[in-house]
Amino acid sequence: MNMATHSHPVICTSGLTRRFGDKVAVNDLTLEIDRGEIFGFLGHNGAGKTTTIRLLNGVLSASAGTARVLGLSPWRDGPALRQRTGVLTETPALDERLTARQTLRTYADLYNVTVNQVNHRVAELLELFDLSERADERVGAYSRGMQQRLALARALLHDPEILFLDEPTSGLDPVAARQVNDLITTLSREGRVIFLCTHNLSEAQRLCDRVAVMRHGQLIALGTPAELARQVTFSAQLSLEVAPEQMAQARDILSHTVPMSAIAATETTLTATCADREDIPDLLATLVSRDVRVYQLYLHEPALEEVYFKLQDTEEVTA
Repeated sequence: MNMATHSHPVICTSGLTRRFGDKVAVNDLTLEIDRGEIFGFLGHNGAGKTTTIRLLNGVLSASAGTARVLGLSPWRDGPALRQRTGVLTETPALDERLTARQTLRTYADLYNVTVNQVNHRVAELLELFDLSERADERVGAYSRGMQQRLALARALLHDPEILFLDEPTSGLDPVAARQVNDLITTLSREGRVIFLCTHNLSEAQRLCDRVAVMRHGQLIALGTPAELARQVTFSAQLSLEVAPEQMAQARDILSHTVPMSAIAATETTLTATCADREDIPDLLATLVSRDVRVYQLYLHEPALEEVYFKLQDTEEVTA
């Protein structure tokens, strides 16, 4: 993951709200996203994810609040902004009568890709997404995964600075999904913002620098996966490998140095529940100062999937 350090956010919203009649699809959304960041946008169906993407691209206007994307107003500067962003929707519309090559050439024209670059750019993307051999077949004959790869290639045609991806690996086999995820990482390292909507929480944990969790249009949590785990007061599992003859000494130190519970032991490994990860450096320092030989220390932090459902359950109770 590539945590950005730029001081000027590429995407900035304040109180962003969109209503459809009596329904509030996005409610008072405030966030900032930096260049080079892979930003996960998580939530159940109907949480406001797609509406937010449309707002940030100027396809929908806001009912209240403000937004700046690449320094532009999405609603005033929509056409200029969309020349600098790429969007992959969850169910991308492709003309099944066209070939993949024709599809990319058509959209290259719409995106104003310069004429002398079109052939090279189209060939490059067809190769990147393993579509070259069937580039001149009609899209209607493609599998779901091939159509998804073509849609992603289409979103990248004009070399966008921000890429909005809605379930980009949907329908892909594991090899193709890994290729797409590797590409996402590469694009972020080149300085692009990747705004990733996904239901694949393990994928989000691997890829995303930060994640936002939405529920019924409301932002309920924002931060790194580790930060969110601490917000919902998850404890962490600590595994400590020491010399066998020092197990008793290490266990005694473990039980008296930091708040621990349920300490379990094998021949060489101690496992305990740690209430606060900030206690771990003190524990390690104490062990070393008492000449306990520590071969390995590993903190098993909660998976994003656990954190996500805990957040949703908590909001359901308090709503």
